[in-house]
Amino acid sequence: MSKKKNKENFIGRKFEAIHKSRELAVQFLSSLDIYPEQDFKQSLELFLNIDELSQSLTPEIKDRCQNLASQVWERKNEIDGVLLRVVTGWRPDRMVSVDRTILRLMVLEGFMLKSLPVGAAVTEATRLANDFGTKESARFVGGVMYKAAKFFEKDNEDEKEEDE
Repeated sequence: MSKKKNKENFIGRKFEAIHKSRELAVQFLSSLDIYPEQDFKQSLELFLNIDELSQSLTPEIKDRCQNLASQVWERKNEIDGVLLRVVTGWRPDRMVSVDRTILRLMVLEGFMLKSLPVGAAVTEATRLANDFGTKESARFVGGVMYKAAKFFEKDNEDEKEEDE
């Protein structure tokens, strides 16, 4: 196999591992959102160690899922504040749980942590909404992500002006 093919395979596997960790974070956080009285750490540990699931997960996927879920959970109110600013007519608590969870995750990753490019965050959010949401989820989530991108773009411009 050529070096180029090996690199492509590595990148493909790496991307799929990252996507899998996001899928797991969405599933876990959505369940926690529905039953918020659960203990976060204990529930996450149980979730990631379900026999059928645990056997198919690499330590990297588990660690990334745990990290993402923890950050979203800890910064939930801050993220919801952003969503309140960009979504007209919908408070986060009125959104479909899985849509809200996807938005929280991808707003955090794409705009607050800036751990992936804006376009990739919008694409990934839409992909997750297609996989886990309702028929309307992908359009809704994509639209909110677009508005969030505009919000953060303006916010960054305002910060630059203050620095000058």
